[in-house]
Amino acid sequence: MPLPTLQTARLILRAFELKDVPDIVRLAGAREVAATTLRIPHPYSDNDAETFVAAVRRKADENQAVVFAITSREDARLFGAVGLEIQEAHNHAELGYWIGVPYWGHGYATEAARAVVRFGFNELQLNRICAMHFVENPRSGNVLRKIGMRHEGCLRQHVMRWDAFHDLEYYAILRSDPFPEDE
Repeated sequence: MPLPTLQTARLILRAFELKDVPDIVRLAGAREVAATTLRIPHPYSDNDAETFVAAVRRKADENQAVVFAITSREDARLFGAVGLEIQEAHNHAELGYWIGVPYWGHGYATEAARAVVRFGFNELQLNRICAMHFVENPRSGNVLRKIGMRHEGCLRQHVMRWDAFHDLEYYAILRSDPFPEDE
């Protein structure tokens, strides 16, 4: 599926391009970002970013995922990424996102996640969207609650990251659930 461009009050969500590689490396390469995610390696190289861009394009073409670059409407700066890993057989998806450290605390993750969840329900006709975060990253839980997701439980020592087991907090929202309006 061709990836559309989504717009919010402050953001443009668009497809990643190879020209984004230096910014992806700089932002996703921060240890603080990698520490809050399962799939971002550290250290993070140009090759990692190029592989990421190619993978999100391929997954979009195969209807397996939609992953957007989160950029500023004002000056097109890259802030991070947001997307849905789609499970067509079950009509649901997993929401994921990351924001570069200089842009933490400005509500960009919430704004972008809200737009992508709305896209998932309205355009992709998904029934359910879930998300997880490390218990050590409660700010991500705040994002999920702000976009109307309900806490469904804790998956104890569910993943290993950097030689340690981590609990994951699990959230979800159904198409039939009330969806909060933009703030």
